Amino acid sequence: MKQRMNYLGLLSLLAVIAVLGWQTGNKGLYGFFGFAYYLRYFWVFPDEFFRLNVQKAATAAFMAEMLSLIPFIFACTYLIGRVKGVAAAFALSFAASVLVFTFMLIFLEWKERRGAEND
Repeated sequence: MKQRMNYLGLLSLLAVIAVLGWQTGNKGLYGFFGFAYYLRYFWVFPDEFFRLNVQKAATAAFMAEMLSLIPFIFACTYLIGRVKGVAAAFALSFAASVLVFTFMLIFLEWKERRGAEND
């Protein structure tokens, strides 16, 4: 049986951007260390149920980003200003979608593991 690579593990390469935080002194780049969590997916075999869980998590993350973008735009333009507020709103909605994707995937894996232990 041919072992296929789990492409979700490639998200961990974004953690390399956090190294630039040390080089440039930009503390805002340290948040990219959170993507190191995805290293574990290089060792997960991507079967049909795993792909279904990723699809469910991605759907929830997409909806979270679409639903949070407009309130973030209004709040950030009011608090920060027009030019910087829109960019900050897009960054916040992207961060919210990444967090929703990660926590939803963790929850679905936990639920699957708990179901496997009850059998």
